[in-house]
Amino acid sequence: LVSSTISCEQVTMEAETSTSVPAAAVTNTGKNLSGVAWTGGSLVGSLNPVNHGFRTADGKGGYIINNTHKRYKRTRRDADGNVIDENDIQDDDIPGNVVVQFRDREGETVGEAMDVPTSAGTDELGTLIRSLLNEDDEDHSTNKAHIPYAFFAKIERITKTTNPSTGEPVVKTHTDEIDITDFNSLKAFLKEYHKQISTEQTLELTYQPLALFKVRPVTRCTDTLPGHTEAILHVSYSPDGKHLASGGGDATVRFWDVNTSTPRHTCKGHKDHVLSTSWSPDGKRFASGDKRGFLILWEPTKGESSGSIKAHSKWITGMAWDPMHRNNGKCERLVTSSKDGLAKIWNVRTKRCEATLAGHTDSIESVKWGGEGLIYTASRDRTIKVWNAEEGDGKGRVGLLVRTLVGHGHRVNTLAVSCDYICRTGPFDHYGKIADLEVRDRDSDEWREAAYKAAVAKYNAFKGSGEHERLISGSDDFTLMLWHPTENKRPIKRLTGHQQAVNHLAFSPDSRFFASASFDKKIKLWNGRSGDFVTTMTGHVGAVYQVAWSSDARFLVSASKDSTAKLWEVPSGRKAKETLPGHADEVYALDWSPNGASVATGSKDRTIKIWKH
Repeated sequence: LVSSTISCEQVTMEAETSTSVPAAAVTNTGKNLSGVAWTGGSLVGSLNPVNHGFRTADGKGGYIINNTHKRYKRTRRDADGNVIDENDIQDDDIPGNVVVQFRDREGETVGEAMDVPTSAGTDELGTLIRSLLNEDDEDHSTNKAHIPYAFFAKIERITKTTNPSTGEPVVKTHTDEIDITDFNSLKAFLKEYHKQISTEQTLELTYQPLALFKVRPVTRCTDTLPGHTEAILHVSYSPDGKHLASGGGDATVRFWDVNTSTPRHTCKGHKDHVLSTSWSPDGKRFASGDKRGFLILWEPTKGESSGSIKAHSKWITGMAWDPMHRNNGKCERLVTSSKDGLAKIWNVRTKRCEATLAGHTDSIESVKWGGEGLIYTASRDRTIKVWNAEEGDGKGRVGLLVRTLVGHGHRVNTLAVSCDYICRTGPFDHYGKIADLEVRDRDSDEWREAAYKAAVAKYNAFKGSGEHERLISGSDDFTLMLWHPTENKRPIKRLTGHQQAVNHLAFSPDSRFFASASFDKKIKLWNGRSGDFVTTMTGHVGAVYQVAWSSDARFLVSASKDSTAKLWEVPSGRKAKETLPGHADEVYALDWSPNGASVATGSKDRTIKIWKH
């Protein structure tokens, strides 16, 4: 346009005169130099990058080039006229439909990719997945019409770090699974994660069936069990939920009848505080460790000791049994940890130590036996060590150090594994029974074989295909760390938020969530796969010592220094659904029966209370 208004002679003359003067300021008195800036070679473009616009007289005989090509940020406003941040996204920006492809936990596709309204919530998605699985909504005989589902979407997160040795920037990409069940619709989920997910691509959703049964919330105290003469430090139900055991400062282990809430056996053998207890997955044995380092094995039905072992030189801090799905139904191996910095694997039948796990430089605070043949130990030396617990398949010898997990800045107090609940309950279902098994003699080969098969099927159904075993650690540095310890020695995520030491951790039975209890009087709920923060549960006025989940993963109960236990609804409960008062002193111990029937709390007031609906 501009060049068309200028004759060839004018352009030539202007070019000749402007080659000898600067482009930014030209002194030429007596003339109005306002107009198109021309600095030779090209009017505006790559041949003349200095020139960007028009020139105006500066009033002193020269001219100034004004840039008229500035880029202005687009301003968006909502209906009220308020400026919208470009990083925000509005409901109108989310399309009305999105292409969805469903997959099961094994990664197999279910049906074809289909166009789904973004207004659909989990109820509508559940109805859709039932129709794809050919589950008849009218078939109430199998209750399939009532199966609830959780849905997960995979997103890629990009983290930028610096290589400490070279100083060069490093970009890492990892995949997280986001539980969309908490969002009221697909639109809300897409709006939250619009930077990681494109609505122009197929959205892959993995579905997981939730518990078909529902546990009723505990609301009242039905029984108070006296008997202990000192503070009660541990209460735990058997894997089938039919027996209750307790231990404490009076150096005794007591077994209680769950149905009548009366004492069955009082077991004496320890000479000091009972600091750690654990049931075998088949429910046939009960182990207890004391302050003097002695390990005693009990037969719960008889109330008799089957052996005492001087396991450690200092007190025993934790113990865990070999999961039933990895031991052919024998349940003969047990690992103990101690303040002496050692962990030991024992064969409880032969009373022989199979391996000593040495490597920590300070007291071991927690030990867990995972579902993949590994043992995890957490220590005051700020590290977590992963040990091999099985021979064969190229794993090496039992007790071999696999890797060391480093990341915490203070001692590591507690651990939780995603399969804890599955390993604890072994072959038993939520009724405390083994499906299709009529034999009741647990010493028979038939019972052992059927129980082993049930435990393997139960674990495989929980794990799915390609599911990493997840480990959570809590520390005195006020943080938690999420690990994939079977694959990597680096933490997946560091979780912050607590303002004092983390005291206890527990995964939900379906591993969708995990809860952390802290001395800051709060309980925090986290996503069990991605580690994302979900909510904070406030209400206790004293330190929270322990938490326990209901078997359907819908409720959480907590024990506190404030002499109360509280019931929380998951994941919506920021405030307690019920407060369970009655103890006269701090509540140290807590457990929810695997069959969901009752909750037991043990207190410094030397009593156990049973809570039911």
